[in-house]
Amino acid sequence: MSALSNTKMGSVNPPINPSTNPLDRDILLFEMPAPRDDEWIAHLQIKYPGLEIRWHTFEFSMTPKPLPDEVYDGVTLLVGFMPHPAEKLPKVRYVQLMSAGADRWITNGLYKNPNVTFCTANGTHAPQIAEWVIGTWLMANHKFIDYAEQQKKATWNRQASLHIEDSPGLRMGILGYGAIGRHCARLGQALGMEVYAYTRSEKATPEARKDDSYVVQGTGDPDGLIPTKWFHGSSKKSINEFLSQDLDLLVISLPLTEATKYIISKEQFDILAKKKTFVSNIARGQHINTEDLIEALNEGKIRGAALDVADPEPLTDGHPLWSAPNVFITPHVSWQTPHLLQRIKAVVERNLEGLSGEKPNLINMMNKTHGY
Repeated sequence: MSALSNTKMGSVNPPINPSTNPLDRDILLFEMPAPRDDEWIAHLQIKYPGLEIRWHTFEFSMTPKPLPDEVYDGVTLLVGFMPHPAEKLPKVRYVQLMSAGADRWITNGLYKNPNVTFCTANGTHAPQIAEWVIGTWLMANHKFIDYAEQQKKATWNRQASLHIEDSPGLRMGILGYGAIGRHCARLGQALGMEVYAYTRSEKATPEARKDDSYVVQGTGDPDGLIPTKWFHGSSKKSINEFLSQDLDLLVISLPLTEATKYIISKEQFDILAKKKTFVSNIARGQHINTEDLIEALNEGKIRGAALDVADPEPLTDGHPLWSAPNVFITPHVSWQTPHLLQRIKAVVERNLEGLSGEKPNLINMMNKTHGY
């Protein structure tokens, strides 16, 4: 089911001098999995009287259908999730993604066009995904699933044979210290864990360690003060050095690029075997070689894994990963929260201010070369 509605901003306020309203010739298409937000549109109408808004409500799907040509016609600003045919959007100059990564877009003509600016929704998913990471970590360490199974049998049995471990003094390694990784660090530190951070580029100064993306108030690590140690690089050697730091919990929160595909494979699991690291992947399934992960679980190289993503995705019925020991799998849902769309709208509004000249820079602007 879908619905399309247009709003010509000039219908609310009288036309103003174009020189004071740089967006008055733009057409903004919102492709949202939510009903039209009339209150928010009215708010934008006051700020940008000449802007035309088209709101398309869609049913969430990983394989959406192209929209009718009249929806695309003249669009210059696009907010959406999945790629659209570039040839139908020749006038687009700004794309605001609803996702933190752009891996689904890298082969799209809009992404390849140097004149089209891409911004992500980085930071809008951080609170809920970090809670998923810590929730599954606590669930595994305190054997909640084992006791849930016991409860189903209506049996009281204090299972002394189960190994329970709390978090103070343990070490969390975060592979990809973006908005999600930073809030994982904040929650891990609250549990008493030491945090090691890994980034592609070096973060040698306090200024370089600051987060310039959207941040939900009271979350994350905006100033980059939490990690005890920082690691960086793009080579296998630098990755392996980071993984060899006796990590108790490894959080994978990288963008998926050609350089990060299958970044965790047999060699890396052999390194993690020293500490029997618990692996949490909330990024993309293709960061991990699935066959090597199954082997690592079956052979006890790692103490367990929590996966919100898989390769293949969706994970097929009967796949061996489902029955591997000490693994917990959810169907790519850690991003879900009723607050997500409100946060994305905040990013959009901030970037409209940037596009109109009210603010000097856009927020969450992508480096297309690096893919994030």
